[in-house]
Order: sequence, then structure tokens, then C-alpha cells
Amino acid sequence: MRRGLHRGVALAAAVGAAVLLLAGCGEPATPEGKDSGTPGSAPTPTGSGPSVPMPGLIGKTSTEAETLVTPLFTKPVEARSAYGDVPLATDHGPWAVCFQTPAAGTPVAGGATVEILLVAPGIQCPSAAGASLHPPKGPSPAETPVPSADPGHPKPKQPKSSPTPAPGPRDVHYENCTEAKAAGAAPIRRGEPGYGKHLDRDGDGIACDK
Repeated sequence: MRRGLHRGVALAAAVGAAVLLLAGCGEPATPEGKDSGTPGSAPTPTGSGPSVPMPGLIGKTSTEAETLVTPLFTKPVEARSAYGDVPLATDHGPWAVCFQTPAAGTPVAGGATVEILLVAPGIQCPSAAGASLHPPKGPSPAETPVPSADPGHPKPKQPKSSPTPAPGPRDVHYENCTEAKAAGAAPIRRGEPGYGKHLDRDGDGIACDK
């Protein structure tokens, strides 16, 4: 009687142990709404496409630059004149690239905008983008305005010109004192017009004084 009871208890214990063993073999379920931590399960960002290194365009013609850029980027190249006072020609294919954006070697996404600044053939690149090729000229020395008179700084005196000598008296000749007196010239002193030794009989330097 007792042996049968012990066998029944042992059988029940064995069955219970088997049930617990089978229940422990299953993996616990992942709670809903939490990351399982599996590598690569994070979503990939959208719109960030692959980047490519920006090619060097400086020194190339506009046509060459566009040939290099067009296969790499979806947007067309934006071209402008490197000088602020020089308009870009409609046919600027032979123009040379002076500046580029983005810089050469920069990793750039395929949807980026590429800008190039150009100069016409035979023209040197400016030192800075947007500079003037023909800067306005300053006033010439002849056009420099004369400063107004300053009371504290009087204008220097101009040297006086020598007076023009008056024309010398024309030669006058009297045949005799009667003629000199008739002309109202007597008496005539030595050095005066009309004086003559033939009129100064006494030689005192005064002609026709008598």
C-alpha cells in the first residue's frame, strides 16, 4: 500500500518537472513598442543621397566645367561674370573659370548647386569676386579745383610786370628860334625835343631864350 503511494508521488513530481523544463525552453517575447537592439534595425534617413568630391574647375573654360559637373549633379551650373562691371556674354562657353562654389575636393551631395565665376578670354581674373575691371579715374591735374582764398593764408603776391616804356618823343627840328617860338616850344633846354646847338647861340644849354 505504502509502495504504491510513493510511486504515485514520484510520477507526479517527474511530470511536473518535465512541464517546467518545456516551459523554460521558449524565448521571452519582446515588449511591444521597444527596440529589440538588433543591429541594422534603425531606419535609413531619406533624401541624403551619396556625396561626391567636387571637381576642380578653376582655369577651365565654362564648357569644360559644365561637362565635368553635369554628370555628377542634378541641378544646372550657375554661371556669372567674375567682374561686377562686366556683363556675362550669352555665349560664354570659351570664358575661363576664376572662382567656383563649392571648393574643389569638397564632398557634395548630388542635389547641390554649383556656381562658377568667369572672365572673357584674354582677361585676367580679379583679386576678389565682383571687383571692377574699369575703376573710375580720378580728376586730372588740370581738372583739380583751385582752393578758395583763405583769410588766414593769403594768396602769394604775383610779381609785378615791368611797365612798358613810353614811346620816346619824336624828333623835332626847328630851323630857327622864330619857328620854335611860333610852335610854342621856346625856350628849349638841352635834351628836350627840338633843341639844337644852332638855336643856342650863347651855349648856355637853353635855346631861343632871348
